Amino acid sequence: MKTRFKIHKTIGLICLLLVTVTSCTADLDITPNDDQTTLSGELFTNESAYKQVLAGIYGNLALTGTDGPGSSNLKNIDAGTSQFGRVLLYVQTLSADEMIWSYENDPGTREIQRNLWTAQNPLLLGMFSRAHLSVALANNFLRETTDAKLDSRNVSTTVRAEMPAYRAEARLMRAMAYYYMMDVFGKANFVTEDDALNSQPPAYDRAQLFAFVESELLAIDADLIDSRQNQYGRADKSVAYMILAKMYLNAEVYINTNRYSDCITYTEKIISGGYSLATNYLHNFMADNNTNSATNEIIFPIVSDGLTTQNYGPTTVMINGSVGSLEENGTEVGVSAGGWGGALRVRKQLANLFNSSFANDTRNTIISADRSIEITDISNKDSGYILQKYSNATSTGSYGIDQTFVDTDFPLFRLGDVYLMYAEAHLRGGGGNLATALGYVNALRTRANNTNTISAGELTLDFILDERGRELHWEAHRRQDLIRYQKFTGGNYNWVWKGNGSNGISLPSYFNVYPIPTASMAANPNLTQNTGY
Repeated sequence: MKTRFKIHKTIGLICLLLVTVTSCTADLDITPNDDQTTLSGELFTNESAYKQVLAGIYGNLALTGTDGPGSSNLKNIDAGTSQFGRVLLYVQTLSADEMIWSYENDPGTREIQRNLWTAQNPLLLGMFSRAHLSVALANNFLRETTDAKLDSRNVSTTVRAEMPAYRAEARLMRAMAYYYMMDVFGKANFVTEDDALNSQPPAYDRAQLFAFVESELLAIDADLIDSRQNQYGRADKSVAYMILAKMYLNAEVYINTNRYSDCITYTEKIISGGYSLATNYLHNFMADNNTNSATNEIIFPIVSDGLTTQNYGPTTVMINGSVGSLEENGTEVGVSAGGWGGALRVRKQLANLFNSSFANDTRNTIISADRSIEITDISNKDSGYILQKYSNATSTGSYGIDQTFVDTDFPLFRLGDVYLMYAEAHLRGGGGNLATALGYVNALRTRANNTNTISAGELTLDFILDERGRELHWEAHRRQDLIRYQKFTGGNYNWVWKGNGSNGISLPSYFNVYPIPTASMAANPNLTQNTGY
């Protein structure tokens, strides 16, 4: 059994406290706010610091600061608008056809869920800045682990033997940050460890980011730990393969090039890496998903712990937020009875994916009793169905350690997605095998206790999009999927409150990427605004 990669405030955030990293991206100003901070020159006299600083790169995905879940290490950016997993959920899910947030006075949420965003949206600034902080932290680690630096510190052969894998992980985390920047914004400040400190970074566009991320992930393959052989919570070869497969599946969007055959290649690499579906679909979303059968399926999580890594990340938000205002069902899912008073509900387009043939499908956790499917007034928390997909309960009947901050890790990448990616890439002409694709789709249905398996004739691209909604809802994929299917912008598919219309209206095509935050452009003149904004 894999052990959880320990990301504690006192360990995992050391890297966040090392130095001011404005040299890496000029719109960030991260300064030590702890008088006991150990700066980098002294830190590495202890050889255990290398793994601790590596943990800090991972910690940036879950944590926002050093003084508890409400603190922020990003200057002038609130913790609630910059936790990586949370803002990723907002830009990929809240902006699409699956989720509604009741409290529209929360900064930025109204504009995201009604598709009214501008370059001043604080959630977009949080996403842009948090991703760039991942880049900065990785660059700092790579600068401090060169052969010359290790020689000067007389680092032991034991630690040096670990260093190629450590450095490969840091490069992977940096590549993942650039991947998300490419997907969400289409641009990024581009800096590596080879750039001079305090230099003005160039801005890379989608094609340049695609080329860099692809080349980086291919280059580090030999140094990454084999699939499923690393500690739980740390990246291995399959995490790199997953990012590549995602890029290739969406390459026509990113670089106007068909790469579906490459998507097939890398999904096959992941599948051959020893993963298997969790025995129960819901194990993927429970408080013990780091130890239950989900460890066979989850390829990479954002770690959450109700004691040591308290944060307002995606699982804390979704579990507390999806407790119904009428139902007050929080005790069933391991939080306070009222949760956050009905903060989250589902748009009817998601509810409609689960028709009567999905009544016993374990992926269908929608609660509809005493509720209308319609949400005509977003502030009315008693309208609209609610969802009970994520839970702070365990597979053995116990609960997480805290009734607000959950123990449930967010499954950023998992095998269920890979199966559907393979099937879609096959249907788009990428090769592979029809029987194999059909088998993967039906395996997901069988795992979900759904006896309605499909035939080869029923396996179409439209079916895959709907099945992705059923399998992967609220997992931060939907915006990307709708864009790939040419259904996010335009008016050929509308959902409630799309474009601020109660029944949905057409969106302009430039909304397929978000605007570059105004504050980020002010800090780096090399950044220019995306077309249309």
